[in-house]
Amino acid sequence: MSKNAKIDAGGRTAWNRFIYNNNTVGHIFAAPFIIGFLVFTIIPMISSLYYSCTDYNMIEKENWIGLANYVNLFKDPRFLNSIRVTLQYVVLSVPLKLAFALFIAFLLTRPSKAVSFYRSLYYLPSLIGGSVAVALVWKELFARKGLINSILGDLGIHAINWFGNMSTAKWPIILMTVWQFGSSMLIFAAGLKEIPTSYYEAAKIDGANGWQSFWKITMPCLSPIILFNLIMQLISSFMVFTQAFVITQGGPNDATMYYALYVYKQGIQTRNMGYASAMSWVMLVIMSAVTAIVFKTSNHWVFKESEG
Repeated sequence: MSKNAKIDAGGRTAWNRFIYNNNTVGHIFAAPFIIGFLVFTIIPMISSLYYSCTDYNMIEKENWIGLANYVNLFKDPRFLNSIRVTLQYVVLSVPLKLAFALFIAFLLTRPSKAVSFYRSLYYLPSLIGGSVAVALVWKELFARKGLINSILGDLGIHAINWFGNMSTAKWPIILMTVWQFGSSMLIFAAGLKEIPTSYYEAAKIDGANGWQSFWKITMPCLSPIILFNLIMQLISSFMVFTQAFVITQGGPNDATMYYALYVYKQGIQTRNMGYASAMSWVMLVIMSAVTAIVFKTSNHWVFKESEG
């Protein structure tokens, strides 16, 4: 081997040693995520925090106004109403969605040759449920002369003005959210399969019926999965936007003016971006507080096998 060849071989060996000793390969593969996280998350968050203390309107140069936007938020009745209707939406939609997802998951874990087909079929709404096109279809379903009112008419029930009444406008949006139960259902189904069958066999020997087995075995063993789904659905529900934007535009009389929709109207439609940025940070605090409360209380209802 020539001297140059030995140098080349030595050079390649040193290069390989440099790569493995300094975790360069890992950094290279992680770089797209790290760059994306910085560009699309950290930098926008820092910018939003800065703009929340200014009168930025996306046209003129912003002026520093301190905490004026935050003070004005709690003087704004529409802002306070958006918090109220959003919390109402979360309280109603999340339990219904999780309960329905668990019910379907329980049915789909029963022995069946077509179970894979049914799982795919039930997951489909989660893939397309948040789209504008489906929201438009949902709007037509609940229109005055839509399918839902036609069915009610066949049952002898008068047509309901779903989107013209403050007390009923929220229900089509809530039902649309419940309809998108596929992802939670698959997670519940995976959790149900992890519960040892020996638990149910022992309970049956002790004389427990199906309902008792469900509450004493299924629910405790599934509680970590319930916690995960609950957190994910809470976060998703606080950010509800597309359904209300397409179906009701926040009406009637702000009955469906959910928080994210009001942020959009302030930031994009009226170009009050500083005010909208302050709203976004208040929502971050609210969501963090709710998540912290759920985690704190989970010690009392989440079953941990290691703790007995």
